[in-house]
Amino acid sequence: MPESGAERLERTFRDAGRPLFVPYVMGGYPDIDASRRHAQLLAPHADIIELGIPFSDPLADGPTIQAAGQAALDGGTRPMDVLDIAGDLRDGPPVVVMTYFNTVIAQGADEFLGTAAEKGVAGVIVPDLPVDEADDVRRAAREAGVALIALAAPTTDDDRMAAIGEQAEGFVYLVAVTGVTGGEMTMDDRLRALVARARRHIPVPLVVGFGVRTPDQASQIGEVADGVVIASEIIRRIGDAPDPGAADAAVGEFGAGIAEALRP
Repeated sequence: MPESGAERLERTFRDAGRPLFVPYVMGGYPDIDASRRHAQLLAPHADIIELGIPFSDPLADGPTIQAAGQAALDGGTRPMDVLDIAGDLRDGPPVVVMTYFNTVIAQGADEFLGTAAEKGVAGVIVPDLPVDEADDVRRAAREAGVALIALAAPTTDDDRMAAIGEQAEGFVYLVAVTGVTGGEMTMDDRLRALVARARRHIPVPLVVGFGVRTPDQASQIGEVADGVVIASEIIRRIGDAPDPGAADAAVGEFGAGIAEALRP
């Protein structure tokens, strides 16, 4: 039987023996070809790649990722375009697609997740799908062999943490701050306590994201968590670059720096 997405993700954490680097690429930003290049440039440094499908009302995303997503939509990017990028990455680190519930049900959960599996996608994050309303999508994901990645936040109480832990597979995305992506993360006792509390209820690896910007912050998170997601900072560096070549260089250099910070 072929390895499922959840099994592949779990093996990736197990084999690494260190905190994992999970960079985020917005599919279609600034255009399809550029986002494909950026994902490929990050792949040698990444342990898992999070690939975003642009959506018109991304409630979990801050202004940086919202703007990137809108630019991708304005350029004509569609979900299948992003899944095609995932297919191009199938020989690299596992790919986890970040999308929203409307995108999944617009195509139908079985068809969307079946196509994702065909493209080699290991997991799907759906931030506006609560754990207690996810049965149909979870069934479709498991039948396709794709892990449905749950999220937990500082506002998640112990009962809900336990419910997430009962269903979790692959890893859980632990949100470092209350709010949306792109804020400033501070490594303090509150974040350490959040990770410790999540570990009491969730048996799979914990990956921390939202507001991580620097190698030093990544290293600090790596001391308590199993992985680090960096999204808005990568988007910012792409947007600030004066030309495509500079953007490519910025992405590659940043990825290398974060990967180095997470090595023992």
